[in-house]
Amino acid sequence: MSGSVAGADAKPSALLEAVGLTKRFGALVANDHVSLAIRAGETHALLGENGAGKSTLVKMMCGLLQPDSGELLYDGAPIMFPDPATSRAKGVGVVFQHFALFDALTVVENVALGLAGHEPLAALAERIRDCTVRYGLSVEPYRRVGELSVGERQRVEIVRCLLGDPRVLILDEPTSVLTPDESENLFRTVDLLTDEGRAVLFISHKLDEVRRLCHRATVLRGGKFIAEVDPKVETSSSLARLMVGAEVPRTPREVSHELGTPRLLIKDLNLAGDGSRGSALHDINLEIRAGEIVGIAGVAGNGQTALFEALSGERPASDPESIVINTTPAGGLGPTERRALKAGFVPEERLGHAAAPDMRLSDNVLLTTHGDGEIVRAGVVRHSVLNARFAEIVKRFDVRFGGKDPKARRLSGGNLQKFVIGREVLREPVLLVVDQPTWGVDAAAAGFIRTTLRQKAAEGCAILVISQDLDELLEFTDRIAVMCEGHLTRPVPVAETSREAIGLAMGGSQGGDAETGGAHGH
Repeated sequence: MSGSVAGADAKPSALLEAVGLTKRFGALVANDHVSLAIRAGETHALLGENGAGKSTLVKMMCGLLQPDSGELLYDGAPIMFPDPATSRAKGVGVVFQHFALFDALTVVENVALGLAGHEPLAALAERIRDCTVRYGLSVEPYRRVGELSVGERQRVEIVRCLLGDPRVLILDEPTSVLTPDESENLFRTVDLLTDEGRAVLFISHKLDEVRRLCHRATVLRGGKFIAEVDPKVETSSSLARLMVGAEVPRTPREVSHELGTPRLLIKDLNLAGDGSRGSALHDINLEIRAGEIVGIAGVAGNGQTALFEALSGERPASDPESIVINTTPAGGLGPTERRALKAGFVPEERLGHAAAPDMRLSDNVLLTTHGDGEIVRAGVVRHSVLNARFAEIVKRFDVRFGGKDPKARRLSGGNLQKFVIGREVLREPVLLVVDQPTWGVDAAAAGFIRTTLRQKAAEGCAILVISQDLDELLEFTDRIAVMCEGHLTRPVPVAETSREAIGLAMGGSQGGDAETGGAHGH
């Protein structure tokens, strides 16, 4: 990497500037005369609720969309980006929240597809290693992407972007899938980039991170520019108020209901690895009773994905008794059979796993409800019932989109997450397994999702939450366990543990559980 932007002028200048950009989609005005300047040597935050217009603005700034009015300036001169390739060639790199990687290819092969020219893979692999050392990003060039965790895939996208030597780097929710330690490493990477004179646009819903990392912040609400502020002199609450236009309520912490019978029992669950690091499971034991929320913390790649797949039926266990759902041995059952036992599942990858990108939302409702006996009877889809369920999800979970029934890929990340969780919650499950419930979701929507899960628990649902957001787990779960190298620590009540103890367990500390540092078991 040349680092040619190092030595930029001491006085920060706008490398990339949006001036009065407006974009309409039919009657929806996604951006209404929005202006934003990203300066050399600065990290600039772009804040707003899901649906505030952030994604539309970014897509215009990198050539994926063309504005209806307004203009872009690059180095102070008007410019048009007819397509993303043109913006990349000019030095504008984007790492989107939804990754564009091929699972069947290796890291180096995926990186090669995103770069111009035909560089030999061996030479490119060496450049990848150099980049990872320079910027503190751990990526192995010859691993297959399908074997990587979401956090590792995030790093691949960032490395691929950096190898294009961008002057402007746009990061869309870069820490949403990272552990606290991984986030710290990313912040150091961002600081290195701005020290070199590059400009970084940082899109995040984690306001504490924004206050710590960013020099300036632009807030959008309802597609309009609301304010440009110095996040270091703001509080997280004041930033949230600017985004939402009102106070953001916290998730209720109190548990006043009695716990019921076990809804999920995992006993000595073992699962062989499929070639990816940390995917094997070793003697997993866990019990979740009706009315409680159990959280699982851990660094990405330590078996969380394998555990979700084992629980959802995507990877059946050899022993049917190793997983018991609502008193029925379910280890050998598939996803539809487990849903028939009143279990619900929300995977971490919402676009492609939780929802089919090119299917309409109503058809995506059908994907997980067809075996419930209400929407489909005798092999016939009852469209009136399906449409009523779809409308109820949209209304109760405030899912916002343009048109009547768009394809799933048309929704913003937060709105698609609300749709997926609403789809499962309205099935009235007795067990709900949720992986990364608020990944890339704004503060108001995240609060809504957590409150919804607490309400379901109060109604008698047993909930298992897998999350890399430790603050989230501490805020709204009842007990927390830690996954490390395919082992699960004994879950402990939130009131009896701490961030430090959980962090030690995440790092593989020997000798205790999340409370004392590690014993495995019930």
